[in-house]
Amino acid sequence: MGILAVIRREEKKVRKQVVKLQGDLNRLQSAAKAMGATANRELTSAKKHVLSAAARAKMSRAAKRRWAKIKAGARKAAS
Repeated sequence: MGILAVIRREEKKVRKQVVKLQGDLNRLQSAAKAMGATANRELTSAKKHVLSAAARAKMSRAAKRRWAKIKAGARKAAS
């Protein structure tokens, strides 16, 4: 088999893939169109929830208190 035949076979394979991908693209575009305005809206990144230093400190103190209760209960049970 000559190199030209191999190239033509690869070309045929790639053309089939292009046709398949074009069909996929058309289906996706149709679905997006059917969804209407929601499909046209661009996705935005989620906004970060920023905590103040005071809020972080308050959460830290609460967590330390919770763990202290758990550890105290474990010490009583072990005794």
